Formats: sequence, C-alpha cells, structure tokens
Amino acid sequence: MSGNRFVARDRNWHPAALTPDYKTSVPRSPRQAMVSLQQPTSSELLGPDFRELKMGPHDNDLLLNFNHGGSPVGERIIMCGRVLDQFGKPVAGTLVEMWQANAGGRYRHKNDSYVAPLDPNFGGVGRCITDEDGRYVFRTIKPGPYPWRNGPNDWRPSHIHVSVMGPSISTRLITQMYFEGDPLIPKCPIVKTIADEEAVQTLIGKLDMAMSNPMDCLAYRFDIVVRGGLQTYFENLG
Repeated sequence: MSGNRFVARDRNWHPAALTPDYKTSVPRSPRQAMVSLQQPTSSELLGPDFRELKMGPHDNDLLLNFNHGGSPVGERIIMCGRVLDQFGKPVAGTLVEMWQANAGGRYRHKNDSYVAPLDPNFGGVGRCITDEDGRYVFRTIKPGPYPWRNGPNDWRPSHIHVSVMGPSISTRLITQMYFEGDPLIPKCPIVKTIADEEAVQTLIGKLDMAMSNPMDCLAYRFDIVVRGGLQTYFENLG
C-alpha cells in the first residue's frame, strides 16, 4: 500500500503530552521538544499488506471467539463503521483490532485486579480486515466502566480500544470508542485533556438503529479517519 498525498497532523487537535490531571502522563511525557519531519520518507508512506492475512471464522465475533460452553454475560452489541483517509476515501484491506473490558469492567489481563469477576466465555479481543468500502464490524458485549488509580474516585467510561494500521505507517492510529449518552464521558480525566469538543465527538460511537439486529442487539457506529484535519483523536500515550 502507498499514500498519494501526505497531510501533516494538526497537533492542536490533540491534547498536550503533559496533562497533570491525567497523572500517568507526567512520567511518560517527553522531556524535550518534539521534532516535526516535514518531508515523509518512503518508510512512512508505505504500509503492510494484509490481503494474505489468515483470519479465523470468529475473529470479529467476541460472542463466539472465546466460547467455553456458554454465552458472555452482558448487553449484546454491534460495533461497526468505516475507516477513511483524510480526504474521505475508504481505506480498504486494513487491519482493525479491538480490545475491551467485560460487562463488569474487568480486562482479561494478569495485571487487572479489579474486583469484578472474569467471564469464562469472554476474551475481550477481536480483529477484522476492512472491505472495499472501508467497512468493519464486530459483535461483542458492551463493556462496563471501572475505577482507576488517577484520583480518589475517578472512573473510566465504558469504552472499546481500537487499533487501525491504515494504508501506511504514518497513518497508524490507536484510539478509543465511547458510547453515546454515557454521563461518565465528560467526567473522565483523559477525555478532559481534549480542549476541542468536536474532537471529543470523534471518539463517541453513535447509536445506529439501522444496523441493529431486532430482538438481538443494538449497534453503535464509529467511523475512523486515519490522517489529516479530520483525524480521529489519537490516544495520548505520552
């Protein structure tokens, strides 16, 4: 894959690396000024080709891909949308990966010690390849909120982490999808690092009744822009 045009990232769209109210950004933030590369190299404009990647039959179905004799506990949902470039062109054949907590707000990870129980039938990870129109879809359960050691009573809103490889290395994106109407979104210290409300809205999956399965599960639409002025907010990794 290759990029035809390159648009520099608008860093005013993203929060500062050092945001003290988001406490883990303090030790992780750069100690020196960032250097902007004006002319991208070929290594930035080229990317991996996923057309030969072997996918399992349930890689994008988290209701089935960790099944141990039962269904996961929680509200069944569909997460769907399109991956687009900065000019509105669909990004076909790119890898979309996602990971999340279970309905109780606990991740299947050895370092997660939250008191909510693990779900024996839910692994919390999935992946898929976008089609020719840049579309992706996952079937999963709605993750629960959970407390985190940032402040005395800080909670993360329900969210799903997403990684998109994009058409080139320069368009790699890691972000999160929140859920429309969640009252914890404006209270989250991570979300509050984003000054532009329009940027916050790029992180929120919207209820999509047209994509919902009647008598089964609701759907949330989350379109992802991988580069340029309309780019989906990039998760602050320090």
